Amino acid sequence: MDPQQFVQELSKHNLKITKEQEEQFKIYFKELIETNKVVNLTRITEEHEVYLKHFFDSVTPLFTFGEVFKDGLTLCDVGAGAGFPSIPLKILMPSLKVTIVDSLAKRLKFLESLIQKLNLTNVELVHGRAEDVGQNPKYREAFDLVTARAVANMTVLSEYCIPLVKKGGYFIALKGPKATGELEDSQKALNVLGGKLIKDVEFTLPESEEERTLVLVEKIKATPKKYPRQAGTPRRKPIV
Repeated sequence: MDPQQFVQELSKHNLKITKEQEEQFKIYFKELIETNKVVNLTRITEEHEVYLKHFFDSVTPLFTFGEVFKDGLTLCDVGAGAGFPSIPLKILMPSLKVTIVDSLAKRLKFLESLIQKLNLTNVELVHGRAEDVGQNPKYREAFDLVTARAVANMTVLSEYCIPLVKKGGYFIALKGPKATGELEDSQKALNVLGGKLIKDVEFTLPESEEERTLVLVEKIKATPKKYPRQAGTPRRKPIV
């Protein structure tokens, strides 16, 4: 998927992209590749692959779960790495108020520079583990939307993310192929943490065999105070 195909594919989903936004994605690609030479951000470096597997992949929630994306919402991206999915979402929906949580300072330094070069506003970077941030009163149950992409299995991911979602808000997980088993295994965790599975959608990225699953979870009740547990515990002792 080259930059022009990216624009065309978005238009099929009624997402009109301006010349300025096109330029922002071009800058994003350039900065990603340059920084990747010295900081390990991604193993995907070919332009057509970055546009498909990073940029397009990141914005699929906008048209798959379009009903939950409203102007001015607060969005927290957990373990964003090189900024996926939150920065592509922010480029296409500038009114989003974005908070990015990551545990690696080098990645946040890249994002800080990137945000300046893309002229993005209302983006906060938080250095920390998701478990610690989820217990911080400033961030706990503070967000309309919480996203995570390729961070952990659904049970562990739910403990990282659902405590950050405000009641009535949504957690969106961007998963790889065939996440059905993960979803079944995560039912207890979702219930304990206050979430309810609304839907999951399987699809293939355009002109490829890349399979993806998007998961939408609504926060229907407050998360018990003990969650998330201390750093490392969700992975060692998942809620099952």
